[in-house]
Amino acid sequence: MSRSSDPRTYDLDSLRDRVVSEAGGAVDDSIPQLADADPGLCGIALVLPDGTVRSSAQADVLFSVQSAVKPFLFALALLDTHGEAFDRIGIEPTGEAFDAIKLESGTGRPPNPMVNAGALLTAALVDGDDVAARNDRILRGLSAFAGRPLEVDEGIARTEHLLGDRNHALAHLMRSEGTLRVSADDAVEVYARACAVLVDARALAVMGATLACRGVNPVTGERVVPAGIARDVVSVMATCGVYDGSGRWMQSVGIPAKSSVSGAIVLAAPGRLGAAVVSPPLDAQGTSVRGRLVSDRLSVDLGLHAFG
Repeated sequence: MSRSSDPRTYDLDSLRDRVVSEAGGAVDDSIPQLADADPGLCGIALVLPDGTVRSSAQADVLFSVQSAVKPFLFALALLDTHGEAFDRIGIEPTGEAFDAIKLESGTGRPPNPMVNAGALLTAALVDGDDVAARNDRILRGLSAFAGRPLEVDEGIARTEHLLGDRNHALAHLMRSEGTLRVSADDAVEVYARACAVLVDARALAVMGATLACRGVNPVTGERVVPAGIARDVVSVMATCGVYDGSGRWMQSVGIPAKSSVSGAIVLAAPGRLGAAVVSPPLDAQGTSVRGRLVSDRLSVDLGLHAFG
């Protein structure tokens, strides 16, 4: 395949076949439901600005969105706070693990919205007078990004809430700093439920495409967030979306992305396309091994590197 490959005719099943034999990585076992994931799962989808959706085999297999939800929580928080979220959350890379018990020195703010501390706070900033209202707002917002109604896996939500000890610690730390203004337990519950939203590669690719298309869902035509918010979210994905590997990711792949412990990667190439890949085995930094290979190939074959 050449750099001039057309995404409308690009053979996603052939690409899948080329990477599915890769046996590296390990499935995340932080909760039982993730540990039970099929290590052979590999689904790919891409969505173009005209609403065209293309996908490979297994692109319709449902999985919990997990950390790939973080850009969209940030977008909803920016929308609902009229930009105040930028005063409450940093946007700098950390060089730390995604769940590091660490806040900005001197401010008590989370370092950025793509680590767990930041996502806990963005989920808490979404409109709603209580947990139920924020949960509803988030689910409606994520469904608008996906262009279809999404559902929550209640079992995963409960497990994430009960076993999220580090998230509870982060929430209590932010409470002690005055950064978090709802109860720590409420913040963890809302974030856990957001991570438990079920998507497939097709839905996640539409979500990425909505950011890539300046906040307009290319499938439904609905404006989900203003263009400025989409730009700001994609910018932070570029610098922080793959945690401590974000610099290497942008140097080699060159497409703003967000990784996830469920093995998902969502990509947003502004003005070009949105894409998603899911394959549960992860590398040491928590990025899908096959997903990384797919993203590399898409970048080269479709000429998507931001600085290419």
